Amino acid sequence: MLTISSLSLQHGPKHLFRDIAAQIHVNDRIGLAGVNGTGKSTLMKIICKEIETDPGVISRASWFTVAYLPQEITIELGSRTLYEEAERAFDEALQHQREFEEISQRMAGIDQHDPELDALIERQGELQHLLEGHDVFRIRPQIERILFGLGFVKADLDREVKEFSGGWIMRLLLAKLLLRQPALLLLDEPTNHLDLDSLTWMEEFLQQYQGAMMIISHDRSFLDRVTTKTWELSLGRLTVYKGNYSKYLEEKVLRMEMERASYDNQQAMIKQTEQFITRFKAKSTKAKQVQSRVKQLDKIERIELSESERTIHFAFPPAAASGRDVLELNGVSKQFDGRTIFKDVSFTLRRGDKLAVVGVNGAGKTTLMKIMAGLEPAEGTVRRGHNVVMTYFGQHQAQELDGQYSILDTVYHNAQDMTITKVRSLLGAFLFTGDDVDKKVQVLSGGEKSRVALAKMLIKPANLMMLDEPTNHLDIASQEVLQEAMAQYEGTIVVVSHNRSFVNSFVNKVLEIRDQQAFLHDGNIDDYLETRKRREEEAAGSLRNAKAAAPKPAVVQPVAVSVDRKEDRKQRGQQREQVNAQVKPWKKKAVDAEKEIERLETQKIELESQMADPALYANQQQWTKTSKEYGEVKQLLERQYAAWEEAQGKIEELEKGE
Repeated sequence: MLTISSLSLQHGPKHLFRDIAAQIHVNDRIGLAGVNGTGKSTLMKIICKEIETDPGVISRASWFTVAYLPQEITIELGSRTLYEEAERAFDEALQHQREFEEISQRMAGIDQHDPELDALIERQGELQHLLEGHDVFRIRPQIERILFGLGFVKADLDREVKEFSGGWIMRLLLAKLLLRQPALLLLDEPTNHLDLDSLTWMEEFLQQYQGAMMIISHDRSFLDRVTTKTWELSLGRLTVYKGNYSKYLEEKVLRMEMERASYDNQQAMIKQTEQFITRFKAKSTKAKQVQSRVKQLDKIERIELSESERTIHFAFPPAAASGRDVLELNGVSKQFDGRTIFKDVSFTLRRGDKLAVVGVNGAGKTTLMKIMAGLEPAEGTVRRGHNVVMTYFGQHQAQELDGQYSILDTVYHNAQDMTITKVRSLLGAFLFTGDDVDKKVQVLSGGEKSRVALAKMLIKPANLMMLDEPTNHLDIASQEVLQEAMAQYEGTIVVVSHNRSFVNSFVNKVLEIRDQQAFLHDGNIDDYLETRKRREEEAAGSLRNAKAAAPKPAVVQPVAVSVDRKEDRKQRGQQREQVNAQVKPWKKKAVDAEKEIERLETQKIELESQMADPALYANQQQWTKTSKEYGEVKQLLERQYAAWEEAQGKIEELEKGE
């Protein structure tokens, strides 16, 4: 589908890419891994041609389409409603439909000998082919399915886009991409603005997606569930691994061990050869052997060890222990503009508890965190226990930093009994290394400021930490540093995070805010999801049992009449014959569709085998022909499956009516 050949890119003295090459095949699910700054987003922009490269570096089939979701908002907010903006994903298909209808109307009134007729027929055929991949008569259900899955509700459809916050607009952009159904989806941090419910829906959608995708994400659980291949960008090189993110980590360890063993063996051989040359180079009787060994060394392809990203460890500064009861909420309620956010929230946090607060966006997670931290008033009482020292990290904490200070000064001035070396180590965990720590805060990007604010909070001794989305701007390696530190932390934690992999390893309680109420669950996020799933299944089972046990409406029995049994059998036989006559053509259609599906599936497998052969890409003409044929076979398969489903539905409908 797409080939990257000899891609190199240099920014000043730094080589972002060094002669990298790779291929993306049909239905590939690729996780793009690497620490921040290795060029992951840049590579995506090159693939979708937002950044130009030399001719021939990126090659792809003419039918191959790419759609890219960036991290930043790129939409112009106008007066369009949410539904109207989402419908723009179908602009091209709707334009083709209008042109098709116009041509059909012109053909109805044109003379069959008119020379223009041939051109109209040809264009109509082209449009028909283009429209086959889009069900233009089911656009609204498709739009609603995607928007509702991503957390929007029916009342949002008629709201103007400019009324929504940045996070919701990013969801809209994501919805438009999913509606376009490109051959390759490029998703750069698609989970950053999703709550747990939307994230679960997104995973299930992508698992069923008919196309290829490449994903950058700092959510390890998400990558594990969605991807089957991992590309690693590290120090200018691209390495391809089979398997999801967890498999990639395992495979990387094995590769590095094998590489080290090969390197050590080669170095031993080189040392032995060099010793032979040094020992006998002055002896004429050994001249031939010496020259042979010299040539042997010259021909050796030297193994170079991969440079590994340095590992950083961090531990929170110790704080005095709090009392047994750390935080107690009793009857806490909150209203905003006459709307109840939540009511009668009551629970107690004990020393050492690590609580994750979850719920759909807008449920009030951040509001509850601010109330618990004493930053926002509410009805009810919030009481802190004995000797509780709290630190709080909010989503907008970065805006309060003093821009005149350097990164190092900002964090060091907040530290107690910590050396500059330890502070630098912490900053390294948050991706600030070397001279970066001397940068003024005012020149940093929004993401960099958020990382400084988080480091500033974490370095202050406290026995109660409250964090609202702390991982939004951290790569997976930095998350794991923070994750390990939180697992070892002896104090109490309250965290709001959409990142399951991050919180799952250290939380022991989950507070779910749903339908204006709060429900406390023991265990981590996986335990909570399992409990919720079980309760939903039990509720659905109870509903089915209640319906089954409900008294049946009284059936009025017809007055018995004397009927000739022979005549009755005759009538039933005639009815069956009529049904069989109606069912017969549909059964034939189903059988024909099954045969055609079997033939096309075999053809599809053969074509995929051809496209997996790297030799095919050397012949551009043959590759284009094979790719086009593959696309046509996929479209024919979709039509045959639709025909089979229609036939089966008609058969069931007719036989049930019998």
